[in-house]
Amino acid sequence: MKKSKPMTRSENMARVKNKNTQPEVYLRKLLWHRGFRYRLNYKSLPGSPDIYIPKYKVAIFVNGCFWHMHENCRYASIPKNNHDFWKNKLEGNVQRDKQNYIRLESMGINVIVVWGCEIKQMMKDKIIEKEKTDNLANHILSTPKFK
Repeated sequence: MKKSKPMTRSENMARVKNKNTQPEVYLRKLLWHRGFRYRLNYKSLPGSPDIYIPKYKVAIFVNGCFWHMHENCRYASIPKNNHDFWKNKLEGNVQRDKQNYIRLESMGINVIVVWGCEIKQMMKDKIIEKEKTDNLANHILSTPKFK
């Protein structure tokens, strides 16, 4: 494996997007084709959910496994370089997520977290895609509507 320059990690991290990621766009297209209409990155709500479906009061977060420390996931690991910084940063993300989810639920909004690795798997396995999309759609539809 080729050894990288010290600036490479910084440059790579600077390129990471937080909106319109490939998994997020993929999930949005699946939901749109199922007839769900939504708002994107809804800033009026805590945590600015990636997808907010007002009709069902459902907030969907598409979480990257690395940035949100997905438990028991091969994509979620703390870098060895500058370990303390990354540990604090990533644990802070997880704490902030939990607080946002609690605030949303106290507002009567159902929170759904979809992990990046799950969407990557759906993108690979087209057969499972319909089953997972059906499960997500059923979960959204089973939430009580609030006027």
